Parts: sequence; structure tokens; C-alpha cells
Amino acid sequence: MTPNADSAPSGPSRRTFLASTAVATAAVAGGMPLLAACGGSESGSREGATSGKAADKLLPAYVASTVAQPDLPSKNGSAAGYTGKVDLAALKTSVPEKLGTGASFKVMSPFWGSPPKPGNPYYTALDAAAGTKITWQNQDGTTYGEKLGAVLASSSIPDMVVVPGWELVGKISNAVTAKFMDLGPYLAGDKVKKYPNLAAIPSDAWRMGIFGGALRGIPMPAATASFIVPIFDKKGWSAPKSPDEFLSWAKEATSAKAKVWACGDMNWTAWGIFGVRPSGTLGWDIGDDGKLTYRIEQPEYLEALEWTRKLFDAGVVHPDDKARSGDAGNRFTAGQILVFNQDMSNWYGKTTEQAASNPDFEIEGMDIFGADGGNPKLTAAQPAGIWSMIRKGASKTTVENALAAANFAAAPYGTKERMLVDYGVEGTHYTVKDGVPVKNDLGNSQVVNAWVMLAAPAAYYAHPDFPDVARKQVEWQQRMGAFMKKTSTYGMNIVEPSRYANLSSQFEQLEIDFVRGNRKLSDVQQAISTWKSSGGDKLRDWYKELIDKNGSGN
Repeated sequence: MTPNADSAPSGPSRRTFLASTAVATAAVAGGMPLLAACGGSESGSREGATSGKAADKLLPAYVASTVAQPDLPSKNGSAAGYTGKVDLAALKTSVPEKLGTGASFKVMSPFWGSPPKPGNPYYTALDAAAGTKITWQNQDGTTYGEKLGAVLASSSIPDMVVVPGWELVGKISNAVTAKFMDLGPYLAGDKVKKYPNLAAIPSDAWRMGIFGGALRGIPMPAATASFIVPIFDKKGWSAPKSPDEFLSWAKEATSAKAKVWACGDMNWTAWGIFGVRPSGTLGWDIGDDGKLTYRIEQPEYLEALEWTRKLFDAGVVHPDDKARSGDAGNRFTAGQILVFNQDMSNWYGKTTEQAASNPDFEIEGMDIFGADGGNPKLTAAQPAGIWSMIRKGASKTTVENALAAANFAAAPYGTKERMLVDYGVEGTHYTVKDGVPVKNDLGNSQVVNAWVMLAAPAAYYAHPDFPDVARKQVEWQQRMGAFMKKTSTYGMNIVEPSRYANLSSQFEQLEIDFVRGNRKLSDVQQAISTWKSSGGDKLRDWYKELIDKNGSGN
């Protein structure tokens, strides 16, 4: 069965990391930059957050699933891991009765690639099993924000809409509260027990589904130990253990004449090495000195940028990474770069990609070291970052059928439902070889991007074809998770006042330009000063009041 715990941190690509089949089946969340909505009350401001005791009253009861016990239980915020083969003949049922009544409803969701035609065997089989009748309105994932914004601004909204956290900016964040219904009457407290798979979603993930003072989002949980992982080609050399050691190794490993460079753009790993918090709401934290600061005010922010610039200056970064062209993952598998950083899905994705043509191919995840060569200081990712929501005004029948679909989609590992969601129909979408399900071309084109977006079980990794990869993924998260800290805004869905919506927008491009030598350090320092004077200090006061009111997330 496929994983549901691939990370969505502050990675090199904010809107394309779900493009591969491996990641499209993942429950993503957490550390990636997002402005999540929002707190307050139905009648009050949509700015702020709802947390603490006020949030506890809105949450569904938690009832852990006991269907399949993992070989590697979650530890230090990691996903759970299943490393054994699945006994397909012994799969259990988590939904003994169809909860859907067959009533039709429409779902709008992002889709990466070419959507399958309506009525295809995958959609038909899932509807039959869940008792649903879904009309999928799949939209191009790379431009989903534009479509989502237009739909939410209209008077015609599909019954169920998938809302990714990275699209919760500007007017979309406020529209979520205005256009989607409170699911509390159906799910709060013991009501959720009608939907046992939804009840097994961890409470922290549900907490992230509170928008505008009400439970509106059905979450896709993720491991809080979700970080960008530096993936390296295992060819007999030992991973460096400090910034200086990495630079020295990179110089030795690089041979432009042989068309081999040590790495791609390592800036996203640099944030972890130097302990810089993610952008967005998680970037705010109260330090040991009692002061509330944003990430760009951390001294380590400039240190991380300067170290990344050293790599570019030393010529150890592939020229195409410097030009921001092509695909770093493809350069990695071609042997042109030895290390690149991306979300963890690539660990499995690249392994499967190379399995047939390059059977000796083996990759590892480099442990993130600290700036002094000691332990890193990492930031816990948010426990959810994608939600499915039901439009206001939907009939009770529509709501119950949508929840039935979400409950089916959230089936845990080791169940018939999970197998159907992840692989489709045996003989049509996959075959079983040596006890391992293997998708065919039809499976790879149809069993993707749809039902997995409605909901997901607690984070886990399971790769029956490459169980060692699942083990390594979990163990890496467990090692790194031991060094993570929750910020003061952890676990809160926060929408900032719209007047600050574009306050930090300049920094991403500025960071890109600086590490490539196209901007000066003084330019970055000036941007930080401008940020403070043009609203950053006032935004700090706003966050301080919010944290004082709701309590700190850590």
C-alpha cells in the first residue's frame, strides 16, 4: 500500500510537490509556508485563531484504530512504519456497512496530470464500495489557486471542495469561513463515532480543521517530524556532519569536467542546519528571552543564506540549479549531482523510478546537522495542511454522503478500503507479484489524485515493494524529530489581517537572488528593516495579542 505521510515542508516547489504519483497519494501537511484561516466567531472578525479550551469543545472524539499495528510506532513526531508484506487475503474491513446512500454530490479537487474520464473503473469501484456517487471536478493543480479563488467568489460552489493550505492567501482564506459549513453537528465529540476512520484521525490534525471558530475542514494528517530531507547517492562516502565539512566535501566531489557537481540548491536544507523557522505562521515564536520574533529577525537567517551562497561561489552547485532550470531530481538520478533536497516522497519515488534500469541504485537521507556541527534545531511541522470542506447550505443527505466518502478515504493501512483507494481493482489497475501489488499503466493514470484528497488516516509509511525505504524514512524522521521544537503558533490555524498579506512576499525572490550572488547582504538587511517599519512591528503586536488570548502552541 502507498504512504500517506510524505511531507510538505517549506520546499523547493510549493505547488508542484504533489505532481508525482508517489506524492499525490500522500497526506501532506505542515511546515510549508501557509496563511491558514482562521479564528474569531461566526459573527465576529475572521482574523485570528481558535485554540485551547475553545477549540477542544469543537473537536471530534479520538478513537485510535486497532486494525493493524505498525512495525515501527510513531516516535518523536514521526510517521508510523509498516515494513512487512501485506497478506492481501487477510485484509480487514474498517467500514462493515456502506455509510453512503448513493445520493450524488460534486467534488472539486486539484489534480496533477491528466484526469481520467468520468465513469472510469476506479471511480466506479470506489462509489460502489462506499455507497457514493461522486462527480469529480478535477482542476489543474498548478493553477488550482486561481480556480479556487474564482469558484469561492461565485455563487456556484461544488458540494465538497479540497482546500490546500498553500492556497489560503488573500481573499481565499476569508472565503473559507464564509462559504463552508460547520461540521460540528455531525462530527463533534462522540458524533464522529459513526465514522470510525474519521474518529481515528489524531486530534491535533482535527484542530487544524477549525476555521472561523467552527470545525469546517476534514484534515489530511501528517507527521510533525516532516522536514526537507537531503537525499544523497550512497556510493561509499560518508555524509558530512557540519557546514564546513559539507563545503570541503563538496569541493572534492565536484568535477565540472566530468559533469558531476556535489549538490543542487541547498538553501532549504540550510534553514534546518541553522535553525531558521519556516515562513508563514510557524515563523513566529517567543524565545527564551520572552521576545516574539519572526524568522527573518533570527540571526541564523542571514547565516543560512551566507552558507548557501558559499556553495554557489565555490562552484559546487550544478549550473542548472543556479539557473533554476530543469529538474534537480532528474539530475540526481543521472549522476550529475550527488545531493539534492526535497520532500521525503522522493526517497521512495526515485527508488522505484530507478529500480528496473539501475538495480544497484541506493539512496539515503543525510541527517541534518547543526550550525556548529552538533545537533540541529528543527521546527515541528503543522499536523495538517490540506482539507476537504462541504459548502454551506448543503442538504443533510449531501453532507452524510460526503462524510461517508471521507470516512472511506481515511481507512487505515491493512484494510480492504485502503487497498482499493490506493491501488484500485485487482486485474484492472494492478496485479500481484510475489505478494506485492504492482500498478499497471491504467492504475498509474486512474488511481491518483482523487479519493486520497478527501481525507487520510494517521501518518504512516508502507512500501511493500521497498520495505527498507519505509523503515529508513521513519527512522530518519525519528532521529530528526528528537531535535524539533514546536513554535508558539504550532497547531493553530491563523489568518493574518489582509493589510499584511503581502508584507513578506519579497523575501523568497530576494533569497534566491542573494545566494546566487545577484544581491548584496545589505539588500537583505535593508529588506528586513523595511519589513519592520512597513508593518512587521505592528504584525508582531497583533500576534502577541493573539498568543496572549489563545495561549502558546508550545
